[in-house]
Amino acid sequence: MKKFTVGIDVSKDKLDFCILQNQDHSVLKRGVIDNHKKAISRWLNKLDPDQHAVAMEHTGHYGAMLAWLLSEKQMCFYMINPLELKNSMGIQRGKTDEVDAYRIAVYAITHNHRLKAYDLPTETLRKIKALVTARERFVKIVVQLKNSSKGNEILNKTIDVKELIQEEKKQIRSITKSIKGIERQIMSLISSSKELKESFKKITRVIGVGPITAAKCIAETDNFLKFSNARKFSCYCGLAPFPYQSGSSVRGKSKTHFLRNKPLKSTLFKAASSAIQHDPQLKAYYHRKLKEGKHKLSSLNAVANKIVLRIFAVVKRDEPFVKLAA
Repeated sequence: MKKFTVGIDVSKDKLDFCILQNQDHSVLKRGVIDNHKKAISRWLNKLDPDQHAVAMEHTGHYGAMLAWLLSEKQMCFYMINPLELKNSMGIQRGKTDEVDAYRIAVYAITHNHRLKAYDLPTETLRKIKALVTARERFVKIVVQLKNSSKGNEILNKTIDVKELIQEEKKQIRSITKSIKGIERQIMSLISSSKELKESFKKITRVIGVGPITAAKCIAETDNFLKFSNARKFSCYCGLAPFPYQSGSSVRGKSKTHFLRNKPLKSTLFKAASSAIQHDPQLKAYYHRKLKEGKHKLSSLNAVANKIVLRIFAVVKRDEPFVKLAA
């Protein structure tokens, strides 16, 4: 364990920091630095990597520069889930960036025994994740435009909105072209790395797993280094069911948790829908669940969970996928 812990509250324009001594939680220094490369680099040069550990909330783009510079300087740092941090604080009154920096540092010191130092994914993986996210946004826009266009075609029977329909169709063609360009970039990045290419080849052989599903799984798992087993990844996706019981009176149904990666779960549901059409074994499994009285979505969730198990099996065990009869 390091001698000092630096808690950082990240915002768009600035970083509030608080340096605590691990032994007694005493405050050694507080301050604010600009959230840009030069200012962060100058500040980090004053910290000793052997004595200081850094803790920050996982805030996405706003903390990307700080995380990258910390990784470049090979400093130990932790990325803390904001919800986990909030739930650990109990009842709190008031909130400022300065206080948040202190609370982050205290949390890191208190829970140091179970915190794991963050390993920044490779540049290629970060690019793939950004491209996959952008593709999802564009696909949603295309769906909205198509639905709007269908509505306007009905409306066009009573009022003239032909120009609007033409403009929407033009936008659909343009964004669809952009989506295809993004997909080519994703495939190019995967092909440029031997490890990613090998993982991609293995998991796309799993029935139901297409190129985009494979790319998203690779990006979200840091090429299957972020999660040690399929169960943990299923929990992250929101596919793993949990029992709800208490004493002798509460006997709820097992169900998935509301905290989940919704876009990833949606992607895996699409993979499951495809799998039950083309895989006799999963099709039989799906219909067996329905006969047991399970809801269609619950049965589809079970199939998606099976697909996750297969993906991790072919990657972790280094065995090719073999299609079995029903």
